[in-house]
Amino acid sequence: MSAAQTINTAVRRVPGWALYIVGAAYGAWLFYLGATGGLGVEPIEALEHRYGKIAFQLLLVGLAVTPLRQHVGLNLLCWRRALGVLAFFFVLAHFLVWAVLDVQRLAAIWADIVERPYVTIGMAGFLCLIPLAVTSNNLAVRKMGAASWRKLHKLVYPAAVLGAVHYVWLVKGFQLEPLIYLAVTLALLATRFRPTKARVA
Repeated sequence: MSAAQTINTAVRRVPGWALYIVGAAYGAWLFYLGATGGLGVEPIEALEHRYGKIAFQLLLVGLAVTPLRQHVGLNLLCWRRALGVLAFFFVLAHFLVWAVLDVQRLAAIWADIVERPYVTIGMAGFLCLIPLAVTSNNLAVRKMGAASWRKLHKLVYPAAVLGAVHYVWLVKGFQLEPLIYLAVTLALLATRFRPTKARVA
């Protein structure tokens, strides 16, 4: 049995709901660390950044599911929905920490969204993910139809690009890590938009 087959067998034994439990527990653990001084001298900023980075990492793993299956033989399809929902959970947590604990005032929140481009871009990415989270269930697939549902869920592509640009823009000075995330995002999307070869008559 190949390594990919071994991993696939192990993955099938872990149900999606286990990922929800682990993700929720980890999010709660990070919040506990922030509330008890475990995230340094700027716990709100640290928590906000940790939630945002985890959300983006989960989004990228979700985007990697198809190319991993096609090119490596690694099948994580049974986890894709859980990965997407958890990505939204952490994006929402990222937003709430920023809005409720950091900025705090509605007028200041709106001013940041309008006046700070990296916040505007991040908010646009967040809005792209909301309909995906709402429709990440079997009932939505049945009501919308598989074709319409798949078309809607392509919003994950602009959401990922917006998230990457948001990350690059918010850091101070030149930092390599956000650029690596941007490059990985574009590479993953490029695997889905490869030009088809023209047919020979």
